[in-house]
Amino acid sequence: MKAYSEMTPAEVEAEFRKIRAEYDAIKAKKLQIDMSRGKPGSDQLCLSDGMNFVFDDGNYLCENGMDARNYGMPDGIPECRRLFADLLGVRPEDVILGGNSSLQLMYDFIAQCLYSGCGFTPWAKQGKVRFLCPCPGYDRHFAMLEYFGIEMVNIDMLLTGPDMDQVEKAVQDPMVKGMFVVPKYSNPLGITFSDETVRRIANLSPAADDFRIIWDNAYLVHDLTDTPDVLLNIFDVLPNRNRDMVVEVASTSKISYPGAGVSCIASSPANLQHIRERLSKQIISYDKVNMLRHTRYFKDVAGIREQMKKHAAILKPKFDAVLEGLERDLGGLGVASWTKPNGGYFISLDVLACIATRVGVFCAEAGLKLTPVGATFPYRLDPHDRNIRIAPTYPTPEVLKQAVEILTVSVRLACLEALCPGGVK
Repeated sequence: MKAYSEMTPAEVEAEFRKIRAEYDAIKAKKLQIDMSRGKPGSDQLCLSDGMNFVFDDGNYLCENGMDARNYGMPDGIPECRRLFADLLGVRPEDVILGGNSSLQLMYDFIAQCLYSGCGFTPWAKQGKVRFLCPCPGYDRHFAMLEYFGIEMVNIDMLLTGPDMDQVEKAVQDPMVKGMFVVPKYSNPLGITFSDETVRRIANLSPAADDFRIIWDNAYLVHDLTDTPDVLLNIFDVLPNRNRDMVVEVASTSKISYPGAGVSCIASSPANLQHIRERLSKQIISYDKVNMLRHTRYFKDVAGIREQMKKHAAILKPKFDAVLEGLERDLGGLGVASWTKPNGGYFISLDVLACIATRVGVFCAEAGLKLTPVGATFPYRLDPHDRNIRIAPTYPTPEVLKQAVEILTVSVRLACLEALCPGGVK
């Protein structure tokens, strides 16, 4: 296939008219496809329906003899804390369980740091604080920081993780108080931080002694292949001087039910003690019945990994369909590049600079709803207007083929439109 940059003006205009006709034909179908969020499909949700029967025997007693239906155990039930500890590679006493949302745990932790502190002077009393934001990244992290009025500083994402030269320089500012990261199968790139990157993060020397890294390990077991990425456990390489610097969160949101899972937060004893003090004013306990049903259903990490193989069997064909479609329709044109992740929930597509917004418009008019263009950057401002997040998990395989066709035709149309000198007559 001839690269667009190698075409003559006449060839570009002829190709534009051809692709425009293809686009108009698709648009006439009046499709309505939602590919905006990384949601599991119904077939994935059904994988966990067996959890609903674990209490058929009427037994709600935890291993310590406490009734899970009652008040108490604000840290969570011991068997579920142990399950998460084994999953994260930490000690059970370093884990506090939450509700279904790790996002809520992160939100509450940021609020605590801002307004009451976590063993330090509250950030809000120190002036205008800043967070480092590796991007493209997770839009909800950015939305949270924007809500709290925390200034966001862009950090480039490389295929090995955040640009650590930029990070190490930025943390010399004492008003830089933290950084959000998704270290395995990052959202949206789908890359996993290299061992070197993890070690450099662990050994940071920030000017602020209240600098905190939110280690959002959302996709720690969400592999798609038999040769998955391996993430170095940051707690294994964290020096004693930085023992309070990392706060890790995870959940079963895309392991069991996204709307009815279990989340956790893991950190140093000092950080957890301050979190417990806040939680003692906030809740009596999270949903221990849900913790117990998850533990009884999965039993151990091996049970979770078996579950994730079933998820992978559903998701891998969807990712393959998108990647095959991108290669078939855009390969060799010189107008786009994309990631090929071994796991997670997203594929990241980069198009020619300054046309991603136009691609989004074409997709929307043809009935394909994407994550808003720019959302993968702080303040929804992609400085190069080129990144598009693809979430292939929710549509059925049949619908996904239509979605990819809309996307690739829209990319080609936007590129050709930009390349046509003086526009198309």
